Amino acid sequence: MKFYNRELELSTLDKIQKKSLTAAQMTFLVGRRRIGKTKLILQAFRKEDAQQNNFLYFFVAKKTEELLCEEYITQIEATLGIKVFGQFSQFKLLFEYLLELSTKQSLTIVIDEFQEFSSINSSIYSDMQNSWDRYKDKSKINLLLCGSIYSLMIKIFENAKEPLFGRANKKIHLQPFSITTLKEILSDNLNSEYNARNMLAFYILTGGVAKYTELFVEEKALTLESMLDYIFEANSPFLTEGKDILIEEFGKEYTVYFSILSLIASAKTSRSDIESILNRDVGGYLDKLDTQYNIINKVKPIFSKSGSRTQKYLIEDNFLNFWFRFIYKYRSAIEIENYQYVKDIVKRDWDSYSGRFLEKYFIEKAKLSKKYSNIGTYWERGNKNEIDIIAINESEKKLVFSEVKLRKSKISIDKLKLKSQKIVKKFNGYQISYHALSLDDISHS
Repeated sequence: MKFYNRELELSTLDKIQKKSLTAAQMTFLVGRRRIGKTKLILQAFRKEDAQQNNFLYFFVAKKTEELLCEEYITQIEATLGIKVFGQFSQFKLLFEYLLELSTKQSLTIVIDEFQEFSSINSSIYSDMQNSWDRYKDKSKINLLLCGSIYSLMIKIFENAKEPLFGRANKKIHLQPFSITTLKEILSDNLNSEYNARNMLAFYILTGGVAKYTELFVEEKALTLESMLDYIFEANSPFLTEGKDILIEEFGKEYTVYFSILSLIASAKTSRSDIESILNRDVGGYLDKLDTQYNIINKVKPIFSKSGSRTQKYLIEDNFLNFWFRFIYKYRSAIEIENYQYVKDIVKRDWDSYSGRFLEKYFIEKAKLSKKYSNIGTYWERGNKNEIDIIAINESEKKLVFSEVKLRKSKISIDKLKLKSQKIVKKFNGYQISYHALSLDDISHS
């Protein structure tokens, strides 16, 4: 699959590279697994540029420190065309050697899965901080530190008690592809079969994650039916994906976190709903999922006061939501390889399930338009007077209400106006408009 999007990130990396020719730069790049961090780096430092910039790429595998250093020395000698003399069994010595080298020539060094050093030798971070502080004023190094375990990377660089706190010049948080990019990918590869139904499925089942889009493109599975066939086949990479990317993140308590996420994916989105089913206090877990792991969002009705307790919890990642809703929930059937059973459930529930993501799709579209100062959903206590999307442009005094359903015939603008009355009264002088958004509007957007 060709390289899509990431123009902003590539531009940022290029600016950092140029700065590093005269002043040391440390950047940390974080993003969930499969989001495309390594591909971004390789695109930013393509072969011809990499040779010019003395580009070194180190991957922190689960090996001993001695074996990692041995591997890195081999790479240094092969890439830079120099002979490394002496024994380097500790990374701190090798890092100091590279910093010393960077005082004489510019270097670009990428360390991928940087957070893994914590399980190999946690003192590496303080050793790096000590060396960095001594050399950075005379070094010409572009140091890019990447990681896919969000909680650990944020702790390493943004916890004031950690040695590398405040050392990074720049943070890049790599996000999923936008709906604009997903539409481009799908239309490039689906041709005549491109339609709104398949676009919504592509949005839901990939969540904009680069690796998933690549897998579907390579497999030529780009219709709803073919995507589901690929997901629910023997040895599909998608069947174990939730465990593969989250068990290490959550550690020993992963079963509690998985249970909470499964309930949220099944529309049990309030704390009280979750606690009544699990019969335990989950406040601490929800807070960590939100602020530490960056997996769920705490959503409040638009215009609500900061102290309002009316809120819902939603899984941010579309694919993970699907995985917990159907694959984890029906893991017994998955374990006995009855994939058809689960696939039939997905097909049975698809309309009601996908409708929730159609609303999310149009919210993202409204944000990308840059027309509004605030966008959100609205509901009152007890889920009364729900309004799918409200968008406001305060400078132009415009207020937009939208109802979202798969079929436009199911939408009543009169009912939408009735539900909006209480809000409209608070916005005297505003131009009010009402919209019915359906699957058809994906094709027109």
